[in-house]
Amino acid sequence: AQAVFLNGQGGRLSVRSVERLIQGYGLRAGIVATVTPHALRHSFATHLLEMGADLRVVQELLGHVSLSTTQRYTHINIDHLSRVYDQAHPQAKGGGN
Repeated sequence: AQAVFLNGQGGRLSVRSVERLIQGYGLRAGIVATVTPHALRHSFATHLLEMGADLRVVQELLGHVSLSTTQRYTHINIDHLSRVYDQAHPQAKGGGN
């Protein structure tokens, strides 16, 4: 298969080259925290879920075989999902049955 992204010599980018590029772009953007390809992937999944994307769609976009792998991205969104649920279902506020 042909490479989509090439280095300056016309060859495939290495994993390390991609990491260096992303870290450099992060620094140029003023981000002092370490920026990694995995962090971008995690942010991508998190934002999709926060905006209401279906978990199965996110699973497919990330290329996960197991839904449980994708569900790891949801644990940081419990508070957000609870707020969205409460806004969509006002009678559910307060946790009453």
